[in-house]
Amino acid sequence: MIPLIRRLNGMFDLISPDGVALALRIFPAMVFWLSGRTKVEGIFTIKDSTWFLFKEEFALPVIPPDLAAVLATTAEHVLPALLILGLLTRFAALGLLIMTAVIQFFVYPDAWVTHGLWGAALLALMARGPGRLSLDAVLGLDHGPARPAGTLRPAE
Repeated sequence: MIPLIRRLNGMFDLISPDGVALALRIFPAMVFWLSGRTKVEGIFTIKDSTWFLFKEEFALPVIPPDLAAVLATTAEHVLPALLILGLLTRFAALGLLIMTAVIQFFVYPDAWVTHGLWGAALLALMARGPGRLSLDAVLGLDHGPARPAGTLRPAE
């Protein structure tokens, strides 16, 4: 039975890590992109309802609501675009992870399961990188998956 389980588990090695990285980039990016699109009219005019939400429902303890509305709306457009392109992927994932944490702790604390799923995908991108199907790889900005803790990259 153990050899069969090992053989079946080995079949999962056929799944392309680059395809996995692409999915990890696209799906969280779309969540934030679609959220950002609900906050604007046209290309980038922030809706009156967005200003209201940031004053009343999304009020943060540290950032003024008008600034938070602009920052969040901008981030929900720029960071997902970077993720989908695979450009500055690890930094874009970090930005969206910070947004996720802010949403979790200050806006919707009961949505931890959803936010945990977003966070897990974003953490995987930060840890393993965008894969070869990315502008980071094409431009030589990312050297592939992170090395195990305690190992160094070869000298460049």
